Amino acid sequence: MNVQTLPFAHLIDHPLVVDPSSDNCVVSTNPATGQTLGAVKIQSTADYEDLVKRAQLVQKEWRMLPAPKRGEIVRRIGNAFREEEQALGALVTMEMGKIYPEGVGEVVECIDIADFAVGLSRQLYGLTMTSERPQHRMYEQWHPLGTIGIITAFNFPVAVWAWNAMLAAVCGNSMIWKPSLVTPLCAVAMTNVAHRVMKEQDIFKPTQGDPCDLFGLIIGTDDQVGETMIADRRLPLISATGSCRMGRHVGTQVAKRLGRSLLELGGNNAIIITESADLDLVLRGVLFGAVGTAGQRCTSTRRLFCHSSVVDEVASRLVKAYEQVPIGDPMADGTLVGPLINEQSVANMRAAITSAGEQGCDILCGGVEGIDRYADDAGHYVTPTIVRVPAGSDPAIARDETFAPVLYIYEYSDLDEAIEAQNSVDQGLSSAIFTDSMRQAERFLSHNGSDCGIANVNIGTSGAEIGGAFGGEKDTGGGRESGSDSWRQYMRRQTCTLNWGDDVPLAQGIEFG
Repeated sequence: MNVQTLPFAHLIDHPLVVDPSSDNCVVSTNPATGQTLGAVKIQSTADYEDLVKRAQLVQKEWRMLPAPKRGEIVRRIGNAFREEEQALGALVTMEMGKIYPEGVGEVVECIDIADFAVGLSRQLYGLTMTSERPQHRMYEQWHPLGTIGIITAFNFPVAVWAWNAMLAAVCGNSMIWKPSLVTPLCAVAMTNVAHRVMKEQDIFKPTQGDPCDLFGLIIGTDDQVGETMIADRRLPLISATGSCRMGRHVGTQVAKRLGRSLLELGGNNAIIITESADLDLVLRGVLFGAVGTAGQRCTSTRRLFCHSSVVDEVASRLVKAYEQVPIGDPMADGTLVGPLINEQSVANMRAAITSAGEQGCDILCGGVEGIDRYADDAGHYVTPTIVRVPAGSDPAIARDETFAPVLYIYEYSDLDEAIEAQNSVDQGLSSAIFTDSMRQAERFLSHNGSDCGIANVNIGTSGAEIGGAFGGEKDTGGGRESGSDSWRQYMRRQTCTLNWGDDVPLAQGIEFG
């Protein structure tokens, strides 16, 4: 099938999708062409209030549906994603700008997390503990939180919602989703698919409310709907993905009401290349990590620490590889790097490269000239850039996350020195080491090794699987989404003690009366 003509109009057939000339709407444009894709109505705080009430109403009965039955409905939603895999992937590519294989890959993540959630629906385990009191039984159980809030960023416009939504649903919650206003059509499409399943399924028939209201969608601005959402005590959990600056604000506001935050924020991810590394593996791992998604992943590789014995060869190989990377239409076969999301991102990359030069770094390829090359293009294209940091230098610009394909190469001589430098930035999301030494790998993974939430050996920093918990430490926010035991964040723990004897002994041997 020709991806250029994939039909996805049916995915965005929704009352919120309006004519681009309408008042009070957000217009979605293709970052590769500048063409208008559509427009979505901006909703008000009154719309939000109505949405929360409806979500709360239907959740009261959803939470009483046995978890395996909730899982069966999620299984059907996952299958609906499968049916729309190519069309959804094309929509992601056209609205966000990542290449088509990555757009489809993001939809596959949604399918995978739905499959994971189905199995999880039969494994919401609690522990049984031995009581110190005779004829007592003690155990813990897990209950749904209620209605949760999900705030997502533009760079993964469907997968991050699915990570949250599929797990939250099998855990018995309803949800309100506030997507990025840069990618509203993706949010409409995913919600439409979920709602289609909820309308067709015959398992959950609440006496009050609409099953579709389990998956609520609000298209609103940060200053109105966003602020209302994070301050809303009716939302016990806010899962927010975005910048560190945004996360600090969300976390502070939610903490003021003693709510829970699940924060997935920025990364300044590094790869350490040792003297024993397989440089062919290095090339492939670094290339995707640094230029994949045009450097717009929170797990993108930003810094490269190379042992002094291999740094020149690694730099030379990477420059040659960068010069051969096809840049262009993300829907075209063979393209590896599409556009940045908007003109501001291009300006930020330009400023970072200029700053790096002013701070004494050498631009090995790309640079400002690589940005100027596309100045007259309708799309927001740039050339991936490699910056060589002088030995002993630590430029301030490299300590910040520039959400674009800029890679800084450092030289080191001692592994402990490299790990310390990797850990020295504020963010702590993803990290990797390339080595053929077991001792070096274990040193990197030890308690005084990488301080990131993700630590890899002989693979890059990007491309996490849904089976493992995803997230990072420090300014990355500390949240965990997707696999492992991340489901617990969407539930509340309750410790229960049952006395089946004929006495009421107190714990710790206390005598009272």
